Amino acid sequence: MKPDIKTIISILSSKGHIQYNQESISQLEHALQCATLAETAKANNELIVACLFHDLGHLIHDLGEDAANKGINDHHEYRSIKYLKHLFGEAVIEPIRLHVEAKRYLCATKPNYFSSLSPASQQSLELQGGIFSSDTAAQFIHQPYAKDAVKLRIWDDQAKVVGFKTPDLKHFTQIILEEGKRKKEEERNKKEKVDGDSNSNQL
Repeated sequence: MKPDIKTIISILSSKGHIQYNQESISQLEHALQCATLAETAKANNELIVACLFHDLGHLIHDLGEDAANKGINDHHEYRSIKYLKHLFGEAVIEPIRLHVEAKRYLCATKPNYFSSLSPASQQSLELQGGIFSSDTAAQFIHQPYAKDAVKLRIWDDQAKVVGFKTPDLKHFTQIILEEGKRKKEEERNKKEKVDGDSNSNQL
């Protein structure tokens, strides 16, 4: 399935009332808190959009709302990017893809990070492969966009506050559309380059 931007905004809006894992807030509240933390930290628009949609995968599977409580890893990061990769560039997609591994990295490299996680996040960590070894952590952080994924992850773990005031989803619509436009421009430029190279080879 290749939904358009209007559809993914609608999914977040219409299904966002679902409880966020075993936390005391909804999926939409969590997404808006995460994006607001990124905006407050003056993150770029790509990372703000990544924060907004990083957990979209939780809303599009058929495993039930309490998959983690049943011992099921819903692989939500991959479900998310399957819906988003044709709409946004790598600076949005890669932090989303890596944000679960970023938790494993932070628990391996930051003293007391694991103990700072909510019980639900600690539980899901085990389903997601557990804490990285030192070697794996070193390999992880050298990947492109890994540092952005770590930023996303920290905001992700902070974005679970009952009553936290945020802008509504409409506040972020313009930058979502701008990032979608950026992706289209990248695809158009890539096509023009391929066509240009092809024509040059025929001369």
